[in-house]
Amino acid sequence: MNKKLAAVLSGGAVLVLALSGCGDDGNEEAEKWAGQYCDSLRKQNARIAGANQKLDRITEGDSSPEEVKKTDTEAFGELSAAFEALSDGVRKAGVPPVDKGAELRKDAMAKLDAVSDEYADLKERAEKLDTEDQGKFADGLQDITDEMEKLPAQVNAAKDALSAFGEEDALRDAISAQEGCRKQAESPAASPAASAA
Repeated sequence: MNKKLAAVLSGGAVLVLALSGCGDDGNEEAEKWAGQYCDSLRKQNARIAGANQKLDRITEGDSSPEEVKKTDTEAFGELSAAFEALSDGVRKAGVPPVDKGAELRKDAMAKLDAVSDEYADLKERAEKLDTEDQGKFADGLQDITDEMEKLPAQVNAAKDALSAFGEEDALRDAISAQEGCRKQAESPAASPAASAA
């Protein structure tokens, strides 16, 4: 197609955490919590990166409306499920063993759920794209692009909520010792993108 419509968001959706700690005493309860939490983070980061790579690839070529619709629908669905799973991972890990642990957990779950809901809405919009009418298709894709403008703030809010766990002294060392929570090399596909039109 002749015209490319792409909105690359600032701030990646991959929720890697840069943590460092140098405490002396291990905390078994904190380590157990961090192990469950960081394992979920590692798995879902990989899932998020994969979905974002699909979105990136569809913006690079001259894809048909049918290909764009299929890719967007699948990727947005994956992203919604990944953020929902992250929220579920925080829930299953339980209340972190720190003061205000319940509050931190609740805040993180709420913000992750908000991102999941936004991607679910984008998936619904993508499913409704009219691939038979180029004008309607372009308008529908523009609506998706406009809606995606909400995502950087929501993703960053979720990142901040997750980072708050690592700011707690009782959790810092336990989290930084977990592979799933160590900062990874930034993926070139870390930022979601709307597809080409």
